[in-house]
Amino acid sequence: MNENQTFYEKQSFRQWWIWGLLIFVLAYSIYNSCDNHEYFSALELICSIAVPILIMILFFVIKLETKIDSLGIRVRLFPFHFQFKYFPWKNIQKAYIREYSPILEYGGWGLRFGMFGKGKAYNISGNLGLQIVFKDQKKLLIGTQKSMEMKKFLIDNKILEKN
Repeated sequence: MNENQTFYEKQSFRQWWIWGLLIFVLAYSIYNSCDNHEYFSALELICSIAVPILIMILFFVIKLETKIDSLGIRVRLFPFHFQFKYFPWKNIQKAYIREYSPILEYGGWGLRFGMFGKGKAYNISGNLGLQIVFKDQKKLLIGTQKSMEMKKFLIDNKILEKN
């Protein structure tokens, strides 16, 4: 592999249905707070509006970054990881692109822990990802929106076998 070649992908939560749901919850909280203000304390009113706004801010700043190069794979789910998690090629038994079911296999999107030996997943949206199987048989799935570009990069740099 050429030392300076790197695959990089940055993903964010930008699905319309997530934002629609968050806006609905915020609107409902504001409506409910205004409609029932005589039953709530000032602190309860502030919290009922602040919590949905903080959740919206969290969804806005979450970013999944993936870097692949000759040394290995780096992944970061900001703001949960401030630094990249590094997985060197020498610890990886195999890596391949696969289709998966985010809800059935991992219970949704984000930083997830699969059941029945599925391992961990970092995903933001979609149903395609880089499946990594480590030499100790642990598994990690990194979601991608650029599966074709990632696969081409891995094949061109002789990380994946062409099939």
